[in-house]
Amino acid sequence: MALSHGYDADEADEEYCKPLTKQEAQALRLRDPAVSPWWIVGLQCVAGLVVALVAWGVSGQPVVAWSAAYGALAVIIPAALFARGLMSQFSSINAATASFGFFLWEAVKMAVSIAMVAAAPRLIENLSWLALMAGLFVTLKMYWLALLKRPKPKQI
Repeated sequence: MALSHGYDADEADEEYCKPLTKQEAQALRLRDPAVSPWWIVGLQCVAGLVVALVAWGVSGQPVVAWSAAYGALAVIIPAALFARGLMSQFSSINAATASFGFFLWEAVKMAVSIAMVAAAPRLIENLSWLALMAGLFVTLKMYWLALLKRPKPKQI
């Protein structure tokens, strides 16, 4: 037994899912601007530099600074690959390729991060795991800062 609400469900779906016109899409972008992935990568670079300098200042040991910087790079390099992949022409062909591209580049980002952390003891002699994790943690937290500082929606 079907319930009737006095309207055609297919018509409601069509109205809800109708594509935006070019003008409507531009107005939406102006009203709710996106955060550039490159801005986030830049913010991560600054955070990585700061945490490495603080680690060096607190410990007085260059290896601690290198460990913190390497931890930051284990976030920055994969994030830059992710941003480059998302901004490629392939990822903007249509919604399906954009979705596929997002998941593909997210997998690449995770794999590169894991590989970099796994390679750290072989690349940095006398590695400070605490400093590496501090660099990794602080740099990862920049995603949240970027969300808090994203451009405010404009009233149209």
